[in-house]
Amino acid sequence: MPIYEFRCAKCDHRFQKLCQMGENGSNLVCPSCQSPGPTRVMSGFTLNNPGSLRGSRGDSCSGCTSSNCSACKH
Repeated sequence: MPIYEFRCAKCDHRFQKLCQMGENGSNLVCPSCQSPGPTRVMSGFTLNNPGSLRGSRGDSCSGCTSSNCSACKH
């Protein structure tokens, strides 16, 4: 079951919910204001593999000058 992110149109609260595949939010309520029918929004994601930030030539990412991506703060 995927975790989807929703946003309440009334109070603008964003929350995540473990849902059935394809859930659109029509049967949910906002946990903050109890308003019905929050809208599903696109969620961002992060990579948990510091080595994936390296360029094709093995250089560091453009966010820092370190040659060790695990030390990068970006």
